Parts: sequence; C-alpha cells; structure tokens
Amino acid sequence: MGTHETAARPPHPDDREFPARRAPGCPGLAELDAAVTQCRACPRLVAWREDVAVTKRRAFQDWEYWGRPVPGFGPPDAALAVVGLAPAAHGGNRTGRMFTGDDSGDILVKALHAVGLASQPTSAHRGDGLELRGVRLAAPVHCAPPQNKPTPGERDTCRPWLAREMELLSPALRAVVVLGAFGWQAVLPVLSHAGWQLPRPRPVFGHGAQVTLPSAGTGRELHLLGCYHPSRQNTFTGRLTLPMLVDVFQHAADVAGLNP
Repeated sequence: MGTHETAARPPHPDDREFPARRAPGCPGLAELDAAVTQCRACPRLVAWREDVAVTKRRAFQDWEYWGRPVPGFGPPDAALAVVGLAPAAHGGNRTGRMFTGDDSGDILVKALHAVGLASQPTSAHRGDGLELRGVRLAAPVHCAPPQNKPTPGERDTCRPWLAREMELLSPALRAVVVLGAFGWQAVLPVLSHAGWQLPRPRPVFGHGAQVTLPSAGTGRELHLLGCYHPSRQNTFTGRLTLPMLVDVFQHAADVAGLNP
C-alpha cells in the first residue's frame, strides 16, 4: 500500500495515532465525545479498564460498567473548564461520566453546586439529572489507569482529545481550574496550542496558583487557576476541604463572568 493510500485510510481505534488523527477533524464537542469513547490507543489502559468492568467491586456487582474512555461533560459554550486527572476505576469507568459515582465527584459537585454552577449537589449516575451551568469537566487521560497513575506516554497519546476540546471551547472559555500537578503539566501545552501565550518560565502548579494568559490572537485572556485534586488522599487528610474547594470555584466563577 502506498503512502497516499495509508494517509487516506481512516484511523483505527486500536492505532496509537488514533487520537492525533481523529481529534482534529471533530467539528464539535458532540462528535469529539463520541470519538473519544471509541479509542483503544493505549493497550495497558484498555486492558485495565475492561478488566475492572468485568471483575467489578463487590458493592457494584449489579452494575453494568461503562468500561470505555469517558468523555468530557458540560455545555459546549462553557466559560469555565475544570481539568482533572483521569476517570476513577469504579467512578467514571463504572458510570460513564466524569466525576460521577465516587468520593472525588461527590465533593467536586457539592462545591460547584454551592457556587451555583451545578443543578444539584450530587453526581451518582448519567441519568441523575445533573446539569452544569457554564462549566465543562475535562481530563488529560480518558481511561481509568491502574493506581490512578497514567504514564507520561499515555498522557501524550491522549493529549489531542484535550487539545481539540480546548480549541472548541475557546470562543467562550474565560477560566480553567486545574486539579493537581499532573493535569497542570498536561494542560499547559494544550492551552498554548489553543491560542494563549504561556509566560517564561512556565508557571508552577500550586493550590491557589493564578496565572493570566494573554491571547496570541484577537481573543480574550484566560485565567488559569490551580487547585489540589479532590482525591480521597487529599480530602480524607484535610489537605483539601470543601470550603477550600468552594473558594476556588467562587473565584473561578467570578473571573469567568458566571456570577450575576
């Protein structure tokens, strides 16, 4: 098969380059989300997510696990993006929605609701009626990883999905809250690609970190905010509390223009 024929062939979900070849051509978030769920580009993550979906956790034996990549969640005109890490094995990987069905989702959505950015304070399953106001939940890795630790290679393979997501959100996007250092490192090149200028040296992650990124074109500036990830390790030890999370989202809502 010649080079031209290879280039013209549609990317296969099992191919390592599937995200890089498929994501840029998605015209909207609905198409992007659908394409994400087909991806099988990272063999280790595919094996893990599917094994978890079969073995299940005892408390969820009656569930039919999602067991696929989990797309972003929220409206296409969101002014605020919240970038996490990856779906939890028995959270998003079970329910099929970001920050849904686990402890991290419980406290995150409770904080968003407290600020008026979520229609309810709970996030249990895809049909629970939860709606987000002006907020899009995203992640640098869309499959549940073993020990909640994706590799740098898996992050890089998955990056085109997040890159296209930020491009599609960019007309309305005014602020991004990044939950944890992994997400911070992953999102910086993505925001640069989407048209915002990064300072040199690059900003360092920290809870409460705030950076304003000017647009490289004629668009508006973007407010980049750092926050500890609402993992059990952080919330159970008190490193991150609900009032701390509410404060972050209150400020994010302010700079994103989401408060009346």
